[in-house]
Amino acid sequence: MSTLKLEQIAHARSGDKGDGSNVGLIAYTEAGYQLIREVVTPERVKSHFSQICFGKVERFEVPNLRALNFLLHDSLGGGGSESVKTDAQGKTHGQALLLMEIPLPSSVSLAELLP
Repeated sequence: MSTLKLEQIAHARSGDKGDGSNVGLIAYTEAGYQLIREVVTPERVKSHFSQICFGKVERFEVPNLRALNFLLHDSLGGGGSESVKTDAQGKTHGQALLLMEIPLPSSVSLAELLP
C-alpha cells in the first residue's frame, strides 16, 4: 500500500481557541473526504502532534464542507499573551497537519482525490 501526504488531497486552516488550537481539514473532493474521514482519527492527530498537544483531541465532522475539524486541547502553552511559544495562536498547526502521511488504499485512485 502506498502513502500520500494530506497536503495532496486537502487544505487546512487553524487558529486558537484559548489554550487549544482549532484545525480544519478540508478535502478537495468527496472521495478525499471519505478517505480522510476514515483514516484521520483523533488518535492519529494526537500522535502527529505528540510534541505539542498534551490534552485530548476532539474531532467534528462537517460533511457539507467535506471537512473535519479538530480541537487540540492543551497545545498552546496557555494561549495568546500567556504563552511563550512562537506560535501562541496555533496558526501553523493546519500546515503541520497537512504533512501527515496517510495510506492510499489500492481500491482508491489518486485521481479521484485531486481537484
